[in-house]
Amino acid sequence: MHSLSRRLLLSIAVPLALFFGIMTLVLDSGFRTLSEHSLHELLDSQIIALIAAAERAPHSGYVAPLQALDSRFATPRSGLYAEIRSARHEWISPSTAGAEVDFGPPLAQGERRFFYAMAGHRRLAIESRGVAFADDPSGAKPVTFSVAVSLTPYEEQLWEFRRRMVLWFSVLMFLLLATLAILLRAVLAPVRRLEREIHEVEAGRSEVLGGGYPRELSGVARHLNALLIGERKRLARYRDTLGNLAHSLKTPLAVMRSALSGPLETGEPISAEIDRMSDIIEHQLKRAAASGGGLLGQAPVAVAPIAADLRAALLKVYRDKDLSLELAVPAACLFVGDRADLLEMLGNLLDNACKWCRQQVRLTVVVDPAGPVQENMSVIVEDDGPGVSADNRARVLERGVRTDETVPGHGLGLAMVRETVELYGGSLSVDTSPLGGARFELHLPGRV
Repeated sequence: MHSLSRRLLLSIAVPLALFFGIMTLVLDSGFRTLSEHSLHELLDSQIIALIAAAERAPHSGYVAPLQALDSRFATPRSGLYAEIRSARHEWISPSTAGAEVDFGPPLAQGERRFFYAMAGHRRLAIESRGVAFADDPSGAKPVTFSVAVSLTPYEEQLWEFRRRMVLWFSVLMFLLLATLAILLRAVLAPVRRLEREIHEVEAGRSEVLGGGYPRELSGVARHLNALLIGERKRLARYRDTLGNLAHSLKTPLAVMRSALSGPLETGEPISAEIDRMSDIIEHQLKRAAASGGGLLGQAPVAVAPIAADLRAALLKVYRDKDLSLELAVPAACLFVGDRADLLEMLGNLLDNACKWCRQQVRLTVVVDPAGPVQENMSVIVEDDGPGVSADNRARVLERGVRTDETVPGHGLGLAMVRETVELYGGSLSVDTSPLGGARFELHLPGRV
């Protein structure tokens, strides 16, 4: 039972079969009760007609003229039989010819009796009454009137009713299950579509799942797409990091090769280049180790402590500058993502601002709970440096691009920030700050 449709159909078919079974028993019991009631009414009406038609016989008994009774009493083995029994006389209807019917013992005055008996292979229902006539010359002795009816027609009717009831209930249950199967196929079509699209992704024929899913599955498809895109971007990020590392090591290796081809007194340049290579490797490894995107169910990260730690570190690094690094970060601001990513983004932006500023750098963080989930936290880094011209604002975010080659750097910091922001579904913009320098604004997932 690995199929959800089969489980649902079975879970519906079992109670449905029980329901129809119980309904069959209830209707069968009701039909039998109604048949017995009709049988009693028939016997009552026939025995009353027999009593009313009874006439005094010359030999001190009672007889019933056949013309006053049901015509079946005159037909042998018709299924309707009668008997009038007194102390000295017994009259039986011609229909009993060939049928051994035992009407039971005589009854006292006012006594009634109903019972079932067998007449050969036929089952009979028999009703008897003891009646005393006031004008009976024999002293008002009781006379027993009995009527018997064959149950064969009733039993055939009951079995036909049962057969039809079982047949129609079976057809109805089959139609209901077929209808439910069709409805389940339509209802579970999005699930099968999700399964097919996952197979397409696994086979490499598709990159993401499609849209247009019902509300119950849209969240699943959205999060699966987020995971797929995140993994794909992580892989691209690792490839870029390796490419950055290989590219960055070319120059130090060339310097070392040139130095080694010269006199042996060139240890200082080699040592400097080795230090530079160590810094590059450490930087790229940290970059590759960052998670690169939000994880489902991840705990949010407080922004204020990270910003405070970075401020203290940067003030030490740039202690030669008369630097003012302002923080406007509410304590309740939380970043919904990885702490290493937030540290990398803020570190690169603040380090870049401190490097280019004259004296003033400002970090502002604002969370708008009513904004889009992926972009409701704004992180703004401003400085009073030369800024970024409108022509270079797009280029400065590209990998390996530096607007001033005289300033130390690799041209990767802002590109790393842009890539990390995109992994979270946010955005990055570059503008002019009221302080006079550059203004970098990030839109990231956050909350308060």
